[in-house]
Amino acid sequence: MSTETEDGDDLQERITNFLRRNFPQIQMHGGNAAIENIDREERSVTIQLGGACSGCGISPMTIQAIKTRMTKEIPEIDTVHAMTGDNGGMGGSSPSMPGDSRGGDIGGDEDEGPQAPF
Repeated sequence: MSTETEDGDDLQERITNFLRRNFPQIQMHGGNAAIENIDREERSVTIQLGGACSGCGISPMTIQAIKTRMTKEIPEIDTVHAMTGDNGGMGGSSPSMPGDSRGGDIGGDEDEGPQAPF
C-alpha cells in the first residue's frame, strides 16, 4: 500500500536525488530509474530500471549497489525492491530482505555483495 503524503513527497525527492547523485552512469549510459512505489509503513521502495538497463550485463551489480547504498543512506528505507524491464514478466529480481543490507554480521566473512564497476 502506497502511503504518499507530504512527508512521502520529501522521501520521494530524497530517493530521486540519491539515484541521481550515486548513479549518474545510469543516465549517461542511456538507462533510467523510476520510483514505482514508496511504502512508508513497510519502509520499502520499489525502483524500476529501464532503457539501456534492460539487458545490460552489469545491471545486477547496479541493483545490488542501489539496495546496499540506499538502505544505508536513507534511514526510512529498510527494503529496496529493484528490477529491470527485461524480466519477462517474472516480477523482477529478488527483493532485498529487511536489514540484509544495512551492514553488520549477515552471515560469514563476505562483504556486502558485488560492487558496480564505476
